[in-house]
Amino acid sequence: MRRTLYGPDHEAYRETVREFLAREVVPHQHDWDHNRQIDRNVFTSAAKAGVYALEIGERYGGAGEHDYRYRMVVCEEIAKVNALSFGLTVSLQNDLVLHYLLDLTNEEQKQRWLPGFASGELIGALAMTEPGAGSDLRGIRTTAQRDGDNWILNGQKTFISSGIMADLVVVAARTNPEGGSRGFSLFIVERDTPGFRRGRQLDKIGLPAQDTAELFFDDALVPGDNLLGEEGRGLQYLMSHLPRERLGVVAQAIATTRAIYEQTVEYCRQRNAFGQPLTALQHIRFELADIATELDITEAYVDKSVEAFNAGELSPVDAAKGKWYVSELQRRVIDRCLQLHGGYGYMVEYPVARAYLDTRAQTIYGGTTEIMKELIGREIAG
Repeated sequence: MRRTLYGPDHEAYRETVREFLAREVVPHQHDWDHNRQIDRNVFTSAAKAGVYALEIGERYGGAGEHDYRYRMVVCEEIAKVNALSFGLTVSLQNDLVLHYLLDLTNEEQKQRWLPGFASGELIGALAMTEPGAGSDLRGIRTTAQRDGDNWILNGQKTFISSGIMADLVVVAARTNPEGGSRGFSLFIVERDTPGFRRGRQLDKIGLPAQDTAELFFDDALVPGDNLLGEEGRGLQYLMSHLPRERLGVVAQAIATTRAIYEQTVEYCRQRNAFGQPLTALQHIRFELADIATELDITEAYVDKSVEAFNAGELSPVDAAKGKWYVSELQRRVIDRCLQLHGGYGYMVEYPVARAYLDTRAQTIYGGTTEIMKELIGREIAG
C-alpha cells in the first residue's frame, strides 16, 4: 500500500538527509560505538545540512519549519543505515529539549540559547528521572530553594540521556514541599554551574554511543534567570510535552521496524536452505506476510498521529496508544526478524542484532507500556 503522508518537498529533503548520513555518520558509527561517545562536531554539520533543529525560528538561526513529516523522514533514513545511537540523540534534542526551550522561554532566554541550538553547538538533556522516581513524577525529591535572586538545587538524577555531553540540562525540582502538583518547577542548569557535577557514564545493553549518565546537584547555584516558565508549573509543563516526546518514540520505532523488516526480506530472498531460497518455504512467507500486514496497518495510525500533531490535535491518550503499541510491535517484530536470520542474526555485524539491543529500551523510556495502558484505561473509565 502506497503511503500518502509525504509530498515532493519531503522526498527532496530525504535526498539531503541521505547524503548527510552517508558523508558524516556512516563512516564513523563503529568508532562512536567503540568510544561510547558521538563526536559533537556531527551536530554542527547536521545543523548546517538542515537535518537538525528545523523548528527554531529564522530570527534565531533556524528554518522555522514545524511540519513533523520532516522529522519522520530523518527517522526513516537514520533507521536504514542503523545509526540508532545518533538517531536517539537527535530525537532527544528535537522531540524533548528543544520543545521546552521553544515553548517556555522568554525572549531573553531565547536569545541566549536558541542560536546555539540552531547551529548545533549547544546540546541539551532533560533530567526528570531519579533513583526513586521514574514514571511517577510526583516522587521527584530534587529540591530548589530561593537564595536571593538565585536558586539552590540539591538532589540526584539518573538515566539521563546525553547527560555527559549536554551543555544545558532541563531539571525538574521540587520548589514547594507543600504545593502538591503545583510544587514543582523547571530550571536550565548550564554546564559550568557551581555545584553541578556528572557521575559515571552508565553501561547499557544497547545504544553504546548514546551517553547516559547520573547527575548530581550539591548546593548548585542556578541564576533566577534560568527558571523555565513559571514557578510551580513544572509538573504541568512536563505532562503537556509528553505527546511530542511519545510521538518521537513512535517515529523512531516504526522507522526502525520497517527498515529491519525490509533487510530481513532481502536476507530471506538471498539465503538458501535445502536447495532453495528461504522465501520458497511457506512458513517463512507466512511470517513475512504477518509482519508486512502489521506494519502497513500500524503505519496508518502513525500517519494519522503525525497529521493530528501538525494540526495541534494529538491528544495525550492518542500519543500513549501509539507509544506503547508501536514500541511493543517493534520489540516483537525485530525478535522475529532475528530468528529468521538464524545464527547470523546473533552476530553484531548484522543490523538486526544491533537493533535487537538498541531498540529494547523503547518500551521503557518515555513512559513504560504499563503506564501508557494505565493512562488510556483511566480515560476509558472516565
